[in-house]
Amino acid sequence: MRTTTRQSTPGRHRKITASPTQKGRIALVAVAAGTISFAGAGGAAAATLQTPDETPTSAESTVGDIELATSDTAFSSSSVELVPQILAIAEYKPVDNLDEQLIKAVEYNNERVEAERAARAPSVVKPTEGTFTSGYGVRWGSVHKGLDVANVVGTPILAAMGGTVIDSGPASGFGQWIRIQHDDGSIAVYGHMETLDVTVGEQVTAGQKIAGMGNRGFSTGSHLHFELYPAGSDAVDPAPWFAEHGITF
Repeated sequence: MRTTTRQSTPGRHRKITASPTQKGRIALVAVAAGTISFAGAGGAAAATLQTPDETPTSAESTVGDIELATSDTAFSSSSVELVPQILAIAEYKPVDNLDEQLIKAVEYNNERVEAERAARAPSVVKPTEGTFTSGYGVRWGSVHKGLDVANVVGTPILAAMGGTVIDSGPASGFGQWIRIQHDDGSIAVYGHMETLDVTVGEQVTAGQKIAGMGNRGFSTGSHLHFELYPAGSDAVDPAPWFAEHGITF
């Protein structure tokens, strides 16, 4: 009897071919395994939702190879930052009574400027500029109760101190005069003016123009005659009073 020996070819592997029956069994096993895996993932998720006493789940959970995303994941901080923000802008509304407010603001500013100017102004000023011609004392057999400063007609005459005008108009001997009662009660007299710039009852400040120099009344030339009554009566020499405030003639 002759024996035949089959030799295998080097480098070749045996190919195993599954029959149709085997292929059907493999497919059935794969489907069953997938069903079990999916059921396990669903059960795990359901267990998580049904266990409130346990530690809360994180924003993202992974069961097996399946990534579960909660509702927080869809609105993460990075997602919100990418959303354009809409700024609310207040509706434009016109200002009521704008013209009236502007007028009041201008008036207030003018009052403030005037108050500051008055605060910086000296309390006593020289009443006029010119040549000193006569002082307080006896003259021509009578008492000359003031001092005289000569200059051309119309030279400005200023209020020596602030106060209230108590006389402004014609006066015997002076032609025209102005009397101002100061805040301290003293009274100043200005005589022989050609023009008058203030009226009775008017409030004036030191240095304010009140008249124009003249030659009216008993006068020998255009000049200012100035008298001072510290207590409202009994005139005194104005020169020392002016000197106390740094003013000389």
